[in-house]
Amino acid sequence: MSALLGRRVAAEAIGTGLLVAVVVGSGIQATALSPDVGVQLLANSLATVFGLAVLIALFGPVSGAHFNPAVTIAAWFTGRRRPGGLALRDVAAYVPAQVVGAIGGAVLADAMFARPLVKFSTHDRFAGHLWLGEVVATTGLIALIFGLERVGRSALAPAAVASYIGAAYWFTSSTSFANPAVTVGRAFTDTFAGIAPASVAPFIAAQLLGAGLGLVVVAAVYGRRAPAADHAAVPHGEPGLASS
Repeated sequence: MSALLGRRVAAEAIGTGLLVAVVVGSGIQATALSPDVGVQLLANSLATVFGLAVLIALFGPVSGAHFNPAVTIAAWFTGRRRPGGLALRDVAAYVPAQVVGAIGGAVLADAMFARPLVKFSTHDRFAGHLWLGEVVATTGLIALIFGLERVGRSALAPAAVASYIGAAYWFTSSTSFANPAVTVGRAFTDTFAGIAPASVAPFIAAQLLGAGLGLVVVAAVYGRRAPAADHAAVPHGEPGLASS
């Protein structure tokens, strides 16, 4: 692994870990401070919005701030035939880093609140309407990220992506995981933000389906990219392509 790729992989691992720490930690804090589920979700979503925007701005110039295998795979797919596009070796390095980082972030959050470091979630999320929520959440996320890129407004991504995730917390039945790595990480914490291990696989399947549909939406709205527009869907130094 080159030094440059190593730095990008480190950014993905650390960024994903901090994202999960924000999601899980704010969930723990919210349940400790209020018995009201609505207030808990509000606190959790607000912390995620602010934390995600900061992380995208911080790590975007290094790795593109994917923090999400669905984004990484979509970036590879859209850029595979263009110079500077994400290579398969990048995908092979990014995705494990994101998953390991997500698990580490969940463990870190539990440690900060004196919870068991690894206790698998008992929060069952195994239901068709929740899977539909994940399809919708991920479709919108991918359409937003790559739509911004297509119109040359990726600089808006820190605010736009964070705002979308905050909204999707409330308008989707699943509270918008929209991220396979984060889904795996949240299985390692038996707290407000957790997901039971048995619920993980259908969530990930729904997220990957949503990623594909998101790219279909981009193609339908903006058309096929002209061959002359040869720059990566997620340039390594371009900030703002991430998700919760």
